Amino acid sequence: MAVFVFFFLAVTVMGFLAARWRQAEQSANLDEWGLGGRSFGTWITWFLLGGDLYTAYTFVAVPAAIYAAGASGFFAVPYTILVYPLIFTFLPRLWSVSHKHGYVTTSDFVRGRFGSKGLSLAVALTGILATMPYIALQLVGIQAVLDVMGVGGGEHTNGFVKDLPLLIAFAVLAAYTYSSGLRAPALIAFVKDGLIYLVIGVAIVYIPVKLGGFDAIFHAAGKALAHTGPTGKPRGELTSGPNAQWAYATLALGSALALFMYPHSITATLSSRSRNVIRRNTTILPLYSLMLGLLALLGFMAVKAGTDIKGNPQLAIPQLFADMFPSWFAGVAFAAIGIGALVPAAIMSIAAANLFTRNVYKDFLRPGATPEQEHKVAKLVSLLVKVGALVFVLTMDKTVAINFQLLGGIWVLQTMPALVGGLFTRWFHRWALLAGWAVGMLYGTLAAYGVASPTQKHFGGSSAEIPGIGQIGYIGLTAFALNVVVAVVLTFVLRAFKAPEGTDETSPDDYTADLGDKGVTADLPPATAGAGAGH
Repeated sequence: MAVFVFFFLAVTVMGFLAARWRQAEQSANLDEWGLGGRSFGTWITWFLLGGDLYTAYTFVAVPAAIYAAGASGFFAVPYTILVYPLIFTFLPRLWSVSHKHGYVTTSDFVRGRFGSKGLSLAVALTGILATMPYIALQLVGIQAVLDVMGVGGGEHTNGFVKDLPLLIAFAVLAAYTYSSGLRAPALIAFVKDGLIYLVIGVAIVYIPVKLGGFDAIFHAAGKALAHTGPTGKPRGELTSGPNAQWAYATLALGSALALFMYPHSITATLSSRSRNVIRRNTTILPLYSLMLGLLALLGFMAVKAGTDIKGNPQLAIPQLFADMFPSWFAGVAFAAIGIGALVPAAIMSIAAANLFTRNVYKDFLRPGATPEQEHKVAKLVSLLVKVGALVFVLTMDKTVAINFQLLGGIWVLQTMPALVGGLFTRWFHRWALLAGWAVGMLYGTLAAYGVASPTQKHFGGSSAEIPGIGQIGYIGLTAFALNVVVAVVLTFVLRAFKAPEGTDETSPDDYTADLGDKGVTADLPPATAGAGAGH
């Protein structure tokens, strides 16, 4: 407890001090609060993106999935490997055009590229909807650690007392995010990732030694996973069988395509100071995938150790740490998970606030909003987003949060044709992209609604039968395929009927511009950034 509290207090102090870190003279604007002044270099961006993408929920859920079902949980490893070649092709282009025109969100770019506020609004609302349950799951990760530590009492404790530690953690997170913006998680990410690498490095050596080696671990896991339950089917598989290949491959590919459609991923990306920072990060971020592969093996270790999960697989890894490590190092491990929730939760709430401020408030509610007003609204919305996530966690069953996060992945993937397609071509018609988005969202939601699990009738998973193929696959990827088909077909139709095109405010040179290029406005004051961008 002492170790956990020490690290929590340390990052709290860092969060508030971050407000003075690299502070600009004119700091009351979205560029400074929501993107850290667009000034982060390679290593800061690496820690920020790592802290953003590899969250407390990753730390808890990936090995928990392997503990519960075996090989299928390893899909997270290939999907995080697939991500980096994909983003190498399009993120530098997004950085360049965003810095040239002062875009803060993906919806800013979509509006500027296609001249469509409707399409921009669809992308913004999808991003906000997909982000909310993701923030909630970070709080679930903190709650799992607190449960294992015995903080707040048992299930029969007064509700307020039981949830008090989570409320305190939320209040601290909300306060320093409000005060420091993106600089807070950027600074704390150094501590968070250092702790995670330390804990994984120790765990992957220390725990197998205590359990008799990896041979004993895999033997015990294979035996446990092959055991048939009440349904007559085995619990899972030690290695992925032929019947699971479509589901495994489509889930890995679909998740890879979706990851950098999330607003928080783009927020961390646009905070970097040059396009070369983005390129360098795509080459060194796979180090996190190596860490993730080692982390995943903890699920098998929990099986061998006979970890008592109290009916909740999410407790498998925190409980394993509590059982295996000396108490002081268990405190370090719990601090790594807890801080691993604070960093992404902060970035996600900032990303959602940026979207609302720029693409709802400014575009539709107050077009003449000043940078100071945008700054104020974004800070307030970031608080509301975190309050919403907290209410979600405290009032709903944890499986509901997990299922909505799975649904969020299906939804956010439907923004890819507008965003990534728009970065390479203006061929798609704005109305066709909007129709494709609507079809993908509708199909994905209805298909997920029809998935049942042993514990619930609806939204029981993210895989269903692929129409026309007959194999089980990731719903998000099927919805994405329908989305693209509709967008392509309708573009041909709308162009044949000469439907009005929106105005493209970008030019080809904008997509390769860097800070040293003439005309890039990233170093100008926020009030002038993007001025005259309608060429």
